[in-house]
Amino acid sequence: MTDSVRVTLEGADESTSVRIYDDEGDVSTADATFRFSVDGDRRSSGDDDTEAVDGETAGDDPRRIAPLAAVPTNGTLRCEARRDRRGTELILRRDGDDVSAWRNSCPHEPDVRLDPGPGAIVRDEQLVCHEHGARFECDDGVCTAGPCRGAALEGIGVAVRDGDVYLTDERFDSCRRLDDPAA
Repeated sequence: MTDSVRVTLEGADESTSVRIYDDEGDVSTADATFRFSVDGDRRSSGDDDTEAVDGETAGDDPRRIAPLAAVPTNGTLRCEARRDRRGTELILRRDGDDVSAWRNSCPHEPDVRLDPGPGAIVRDEQLVCHEHGARFECDDGVCTAGPCRGAALEGIGVAVRDGDVYLTDERFDSCRRLDDPAA
């Protein structure tokens, strides 16, 4: 399956949302598992998974996300971190030469993305949930106002090296921009 499908599974105490890049598999929370198998053409082992990113192939360094200059200060950049055939959507925001990253999900309602596509709302140095109005500190992701006050966004490890942003979170193998037409 070349296109991904977003799957959300809600259990009694947990919700998880991932992108699936396979025709079969499973998604689990603490108390529930969803197993699936979809008939369709499977990709052959000869298919090329290399994607171009800013004139460089992702195969050169799959953990390179984007140049620092591509990450906005008054908005966010949507990306997808992957492990095997599962993807997790995340957002990046820049503050000077530092970049923070979080799962693109509001703790109040995990299916709601902070950045639905054109960039998250940033007001007074806080990310704002466009649906609930919750406000999150841009340094640590803690909610300071709204229905999930005191909760925090799930952080994703990234680092800036030589003018580029790299994924450092060991839960994932690679990352790609979602706004990059070449990806």
